[in-house]
Amino acid sequence: MHALIVIAHPSTKSLTHNIALRIARGISTADKNNTSEIADLAAEKFDPCFTAQDISILNREIDPTPDITAEQERINRADALVLVYPVYWWSFPALLKGWIDRVFTNGWAYDDTSGDRLIKKMQHLPVHIISIAGAGVSTYAKHGYYGAMKTQINHGIFDYCGAPVLTSELLFQSDPDACLKSGEVIGQKLFASSFSKN
Repeated sequence: MHALIVIAHPSTKSLTHNIALRIARGISTADKNNTSEIADLAAEKFDPCFTAQDISILNREIDPTPDITAEQERINRADALVLVYPVYWWSFPALLKGWIDRVFTNGWAYDDTSGDRLIKKMQHLPVHIISIAGAGVSTYAKHGYYGAMKTQINHGIFDYCGAPVLTSELLFQSDPDACLKSGEVIGQKLFASSFSKN
């Protein structure tokens, strides 16, 4: 089994990066045949800007550009997609949101050109979402931020494409050791809770 772990943080010394490495380690520890690839969007200089060209791709007037097809092929090779990111303003960092905006194109992630119904094209791909929070648990509980994030991300993005969200964890950076331990456990259990591609 193979996991694509996507990181959206500019610092390789960040807790985000270290949690991703622990997830990767957990994946290989669970089964030596399991593999993972880390997609470091910042280091790879992925361009998150959604341009007029991306609108033409969305409308299926032109084919996706090579940078987009490369990302789609990377996802196609995976048996699970893992997103690891710091929470910025109660959502994704712009880099990760732009990656989703540009890569999850109409015709590849979903098809809404049929006129009367949406075709969800990612039902084969389990998704694991690991958010790292700067604010404390009481802030999230008091204002309902985490529920709003899950509605926006789990339902609004992944359910729209049909991808089942099997893990949705909010880790608190106030306890980095607990975050790292959680990352390893998530990695170890990743394919125990996933299913193979059809």
